Amino acid sequence: MSVKIGIISFAHMHAYSYADVLQHLPAAELVGVSDDDAERGRRVAGELGIAYYDSDEALLDNVQAVVVTTENARHTEQVLQAADAGVAVLCEKPIATTVADAEEMIDACQEAGVQLMTSFSCRFAPAFIEANNMIVAGELGPILAIQGTNRSRNPGGWFTDKQLAGGGSVMDHTVHIADLMRVVTGDEAASVYCEMDTVYQPELPVEDSGVVTVEFSQGCIGSIDCSWSRPPHYPIWGDATLCIIGESGNLWLDLFLEHLDYYHNPDDSYNWTSYAESPNYVLMEQFTDCVQSGAPVPITGQDGLKALEITLAAYESAQSAQPVSLPA
Repeated sequence: MSVKIGIISFAHMHAYSYADVLQHLPAAELVGVSDDDAERGRRVAGELGIAYYDSDEALLDNVQAVVVTTENARHTEQVLQAADAGVAVLCEKPIATTVADAEEMIDACQEAGVQLMTSFSCRFAPAFIEANNMIVAGELGPILAIQGTNRSRNPGGWFTDKQLAGGGSVMDHTVHIADLMRVVTGDEAASVYCEMDTVYQPELPVEDSGVVTVEFSQGCIGSIDCSWSRPPHYPIWGDATLCIIGESGNLWLDLFLEHLDYYHNPDDSYNWTSYAESPNYVLMEQFTDCVQSGAPVPITGQDGLKALEITLAAYESAQSAQPVSLPA
């Protein structure tokens, strides 16, 4: 029997990708959507041929699991509601905008006995899976340094509202790469140093550029370019790359390298199309399987919290112009 899943809010653009996956995933049934923007919710429900619920509570009464894709600062509210209803949760990254909120979400789900999974889809990119397998097998030896990038266009809208997003590009883009660094090192951050600014669009109320340097407890040094540095007409949203330096070898991976560049003469259009296995498909497949079987989720709320701690330490460092030690 398929797992009944709902989506809370289409505020985040990833909700559209998740909905598409859920409608093609044999083990899942996308039941409906709730959205505080009723016009958006009804429009999306009509496009997808699913039900629109006028409250989160009404949706939660009709599903076994939800995908939370509200604005970052609202994740806590929806996850707590889901925990109270006994409904499993896949929460969009970053898990929250404060450590206290993330901890409250994790505790509530643990107490309610419901699964809380963080949406770090990059873990399921084929290039990363292969690279991590090589690292686990010892082919690179101890990891000495990692250079990562997660650069994109400015997504606009609430992403530039500090109250709703928790920050700008550093909040938006640090967590994915920080999470991958934690996976390949098997280690936790010991200190974070960051410099950030607003340089590409000076009128923005949040930062659009940043470089985060992370020192892990066993000595590995990582750097993350987490900027909205792509111009408005860049043909793809951004990138996700890692250069991993080990004692015995180096790895360079581009998580979105497997794609087609399609140029269309009549309208001078350009289309970027991936042909790799979709990380979002694997993410949703694993979440659905865990809900169905009751197994522990592969990417926990604690994973989301650890990546968030690095991100928040970056803001503290940028403000003080000093490295910040972790754990806080």
